[in-house]
Amino acid sequence: MKEYALKYGCNPNQMPARIFMEEGELPVEVLNGRPGYINFLDAFNSWQLVSEIKKSTGQTAATSFKHVSPTSAAIGKKLTLSLKKACFVDDIEGLDDSPLACAYARARGTDRMSSFGDWIALSDECDEVTAKIIAREVSDGIIAPAYSPKALEILKGKRKGGYNIVRIDPDYVPEPIERKQVFGVTFEQGRNNFRIDRALLQNLVTEKKDLPEDKALDLIISLITLKYTQSNSVCFAADGQAIGVGAGQQSRIHCTRLAAQKADLWHLRQHEKVLSLQFAEGVGRPEMNNIIDIYLSDAPEEVTGDSVWRKYFAVRPAPFGKEEKEAYLKTVTGVSLGSDAFFPFADNIERAYRSGVRYVAEPGGSVRDDLVIEAADKFGMVMAFTGMRLFHH
Repeated sequence: MKEYALKYGCNPNQMPARIFMEEGELPVEVLNGRPGYINFLDAFNSWQLVSEIKKSTGQTAATSFKHVSPTSAAIGKKLTLSLKKACFVDDIEGLDDSPLACAYARARGTDRMSSFGDWIALSDECDEVTAKIIAREVSDGIIAPAYSPKALEILKGKRKGGYNIVRIDPDYVPEPIERKQVFGVTFEQGRNNFRIDRALLQNLVTEKKDLPEDKALDLIISLITLKYTQSNSVCFAADGQAIGVGAGQQSRIHCTRLAAQKADLWHLRQHEKVLSLQFAEGVGRPEMNNIIDIYLSDAPEEVTGDSVWRKYFAVRPAPFGKEEKEAYLKTVTGVSLGSDAFFPFADNIERAYRSGVRYVAEPGGSVRDDLVIEAADKFGMVMAFTGMRLFHH
């Protein structure tokens, strides 16, 4: 198949819309549904992300995408019981036996508010356990190299039979030159084929130079995630997954603050007070996400107040005050951080430290590199200068 007619373009009024190949066949097959323009933008970017993580680390990977940026990406490490509860997968049978399901459970569970209606990419054949997790989440579609018969049957039942399921040829290699049009003008550039792996982290510029392999892995995951995140972007990572992505901000400190806020929420969701919340009968999974988000906000009374808590909870939640949350977050350490371009000011390092960051990878090249390194040394961080910017637009 050389072309595929899309449902519509970025918006319903942008018709006609299609994807096509000038030469050769499309590397994808639509097995179910009818994906649109943004669906395929998410599909192709998300597939590149998980396939690169797989190639770089040798481990199964999954990502959850929304509007051409990942909410998270993860490898298939087993989840602790508390993390299973935080990710709403503690009832999934066979989860520990499926690295792919573990990877998606982590990716979806990181920033559930942003992942609502996500596009999914899997590095390996979608199995039944992974499909069962996807089946009960609100999602637009999925791309993977293959699907087991049972997984395909489960996924075809989503969205009243209209769920978008795409199979991609894992051996497809695009042309080295890519083009796109903006305002009738064609842009052309070489594809960003830069390889991100352990060798990229050799230039350690801080006094402290001990970079454990598990932290190097987290930095690699954060950098590959950034490669397919709308710039400017910063990514926090821990335990084999991206835990906070700050995407598309005009200033880098806003990227860092946004990513840090999301990483903090990821940690707080695993606190016993959150895990023990007892929701009222009839409260659905998407509503639970929103309720937890408000419970952890600066205005928890919106869901815990005298006149409203019974709408959301079977048992009124214990207060989780600002000081208690801050004390809990101070125990967090060992987090890794990647940036798609250099940090122009040390304030990024200072903010990252407050969210547990101790390992950093950034290109370097700022006129204030010395001040950024000085701040990293002050906080006992290990920082690598990669020499490679990862802007993506």
